[in-house]
Amino acid sequence: MSQILIVEDEPIIRGALRKLLERHDHQVTEAGSVEEAVKNNLNEFDLIISDLRLPGAPGSDLVKAAAPAPVLIMTSYASLRSAVDIMRDGAVDYIPKPFDHNEMVSTVQRILATGKRPLAAAPTPQLPANKQEAPEKVLQVGSSQAIQALLAQAERVAKTDIPVLIQGEASTGKQHLAKYIHQLSHRKSEEFLVLNCATLPGSEQELEMFGGEASHLTGLLEDKAGLIAQANKGTLVLAEIESLSDAAQGRLLRLLDDSTLAPMGGAQRTQVDVRIIATSNQDLHNLVAQHKFRQDLLYRLNVVPLHMPPLRQRGDDILLFAEEFLAQSTQRHHREAMTLLPDAQKALREHTWPGNLQELENAIERAVILSEDTNISAEDLALPAQAPEEKAASTSSAGAEPVEEMSLEDYFTRFVLENQDTMTETELAQKLGISRKNLWERRQRLGIPRNRNN
Repeated sequence: MSQILIVEDEPIIRGALRKLLERHDHQVTEAGSVEEAVKNNLNEFDLIISDLRLPGAPGSDLVKAAAPAPVLIMTSYASLRSAVDIMRDGAVDYIPKPFDHNEMVSTVQRILATGKRPLAAAPTPQLPANKQEAPEKVLQVGSSQAIQALLAQAERVAKTDIPVLIQGEASTGKQHLAKYIHQLSHRKSEEFLVLNCATLPGSEQELEMFGGEASHLTGLLEDKAGLIAQANKGTLVLAEIESLSDAAQGRLLRLLDDSTLAPMGGAQRTQVDVRIIATSNQDLHNLVAQHKFRQDLLYRLNVVPLHMPPLRQRGDDILLFAEEFLAQSTQRHHREAMTLLPDAQKALREHTWPGNLQELENAIERAVILSEDTNISAEDLALPAQAPEEKAASTSSAGAEPVEEMSLEDYFTRFVLENQDTMTETELAQKLGISRKNLWERRQRLGIPRNRNN
């Protein structure tokens, strides 16, 4: 019987994982922090499973403390960068939260079967020099339920090749999410290209996307390779896709239907393998109703719709973003480390951020430049006053009601995780007062994996 130590500060998750592992004949010991974990003789365990973010020291500290015992890291902040860093430090593997039960069991069995650190010993793969790009930090900041549910969806979508539609307000990080998906996919070492459709007139959109043959196009001096051809094997992001002309929409639909490409002026179609990720800050369904966007194209793009939540719906993530932008700005402007005073933090929480991340970054940079000392006050932030109707609209659309919804979702998540090991899906639905279909839909939306062993 294998000896496994679980280090997790959330009792519900820790208990659910313990029950899962014990059902597969493992003997489990629990700890709520690194400090509590090291009170044990770590070398006696066949495997240590630890959350990355813990009160006090991070779970990654156990990698060296437990050597040579293998450490499997759980992280809600799964990204290429965090995964590579954790593996470089010597962790045997990492698994994103919320984890799928079957994936957790198979990962544990694989690690126990090898009895070593095959992944940690492997050299970190390097991208070609011209493709060395840092992962998007915007998605590594924040622990709100809204963003974690989104990341869980994105991680699953990244394993496929289906088109993706990302919608959300301006400056919420849609392109960052697109790169996040690219970096977690098998295309991560290939091109990641972005075209902002709104920056080109309709006549130039097709040429930029599909390329053209000079012999058949007036004014084109030489053949032009379009972005789709350049992104072959990789990912092409079409930002503000609602700005695509009718003709470009038709060509894109053909590409999505049969994965073939013909440059403008050319008749020969060639096979291409490119993933299309579209982004928009408009309601495309409304645009379809207004005959401003093709319905068949929306259907092809909208297989797994992802929605970037606005900053005002991300709770204390606002302060995490502010600290991140503060660190970047002080370094950029050669200032000493600076601190957000309590009144500044209160102002950041209460502002509705119609400009989202860009507005927040601008406010922080302005404060760094203008502040006379290392303490930033609400006055230094100089946030614009909000009209009463703006506050009321913000409250009705993203304030009081979402807070209530978040608390209900938190209760739902906790109840399901706490009881799914002992209840069937029908019993869970009855206890929650909802249908099985509604239970399944909420699982999908919140990223809660179903325990298929009951």
